Parts: sequence; C-alpha cells; structure tokens
Amino acid sequence: MRTHLLALSEEDRALRFGHAISDERIGHYADQIDFERDRVFGTFDRRLELLTLAHLALDREHGVGEFGVSVLPRARGRGLGTQLFAHAVTQARNRGVHTLFIHVARDNTPMMAIVQHAGALIDVDGGDATAELPLPAHTLGTQIEELLSSQAAKVDFRYKRHALKVDALTPADPTAS
Repeated sequence: MRTHLLALSEEDRALRFGHAISDERIGHYADQIDFERDRVFGTFDRRLELLTLAHLALDREHGVGEFGVSVLPRARGRGLGTQLFAHAVTQARNRGVHTLFIHVARDNTPMMAIVQHAGALIDVDGGDATAELPLPAHTLGTQIEELLSSQAAKVDFRYKRHALKVDALTPADPTAS
C-alpha cells in the first residue's frame, strides 16, 4: 500500500487525499488503517504491482463509511476505479452501512463521474466536493456477489503469483535479441 501511494505524483496525491500530502503523512496514513474494521482492496498487474488501491473506512456504530481510491496513471481508462467503487458499495452494504461518503477534488473528473452515475448527492465547496450516497440494505444477492468476487480475486492473485514464479524460473533465451 505504502509503495503504491508513494508512487503517486503530487497532483495524484492531491486528487486522492484532497490536498498535498508528504511521504511522511502517507506513511502515517498507511500505518493508521485498521484492518479489523476497514476494508482495503486493489488490483494487481501480472508482476504483482498494485495498480489501484481503495480504502473503505467503516463506522458501523453510525452506519456510515468513507471511500477513497487511487489508480496509477498507466492503469487509468480501464474502468478499474469504477469496479472498485462498486465493490466498495457492496462491501459497505453487507456491513450495515446506510450512507457512503466520498471526498472528491472538484477537478477529479473520473471520480466525479463515478459518484454522479451512482446517484450520490454532491455538495461542492470551492475546489472540493463531498458526495453522499445513500445505500440500501444488504440482500442475499449482495452477500453472494461479495463471496464470488472475493473468490475470483483470490484465484486471480494466486494465478499471477504462480505465473511470476514460473517466469523467474524460466531461463532467458540467449538467442533472443
């Protein structure tokens, strides 16, 4: 997580966190994530580099959650942020969250489009916006969806990890140029 976040440019960090953020603050942010309470997920490439990272912070006592996502430049335009957002919505619903908040930089066009398409209520204040998405209660369908996507993600990761190990064992072709 830390490596992914540190790889973000200054501009991308501002889009993700709503303001400029130092390497030190990113380290502090990564250290403070409560993996027992929150959900963190992402997308790996075939070299197991984290291309996308989503953090769903949960406050189950009050039934609210907060979503944040980052996508490396080389992975943009593939719908990965949209997929992570949909996954976060399912995760939140299945944990009793009735309202999901997303803090968005006003010029973060992709994220603004995602939350608008989801039907979020957006409050713009200067260069920032807060999106508030009411969520319906979980259903058997959302529980099955989470289970299936979790299993698919595990299979995908294992496949990529195995392929990476095989690549490492395969000697380079000395005749290739």
